[in-house]
Amino acid sequence: MRRSERKLTDKTILHSIILKSKICRIAMSLNNIPYIIPAHFGFKDEVIYIHSAKTGKKIEILTQNKNVCIEMDILNEIIKSERPCNWSTNYQSVICFGKVEFIEDKNEKIEALKIIMEHYSPNNEYVFQKASIDKLIILKIKLDKITGKHSLK
Repeated sequence: MRRSERKLTDKTILHSIILKSKICRIAMSLNNIPYIIPAHFGFKDEVIYIHSAKTGKKIEILTQNKNVCIEMDILNEIIKSERPCNWSTNYQSVICFGKVEFIEDKNEKIEALKIIMEHYSPNNEYVFQKASIDKLIILKIKLDKITGKHSLK
């Protein structure tokens, strides 16, 4: 990292950024062609959970290459300046690396969906319809590495 003073290494802080983030961006690649998507997610025990349709470009790519990079950030504020090149941003971000596993077992899907829902609306009283569960697959991404960066003034 070029600006080492901005590097974040404390796991508590990195996890806090993940838990405060509302969207993650999942980057993947197939045949040297990158592909990135935004997604809702859940996070627990160094694992990111994402729900998905069972088919589509993302699934096609991940079936052949399970390696992913995930980015999450918290934008705190834009800092304006009279000089355009002096504008800045207060932010915190994380980059995570891992491999995707596909969860198709109904009970495991329900547990993962609860984790995803808890990220957005702590409730614990979720009811998932069987037809909906049958139509989806869960991407389970065990994180191998988490790095972070911030610029807070």
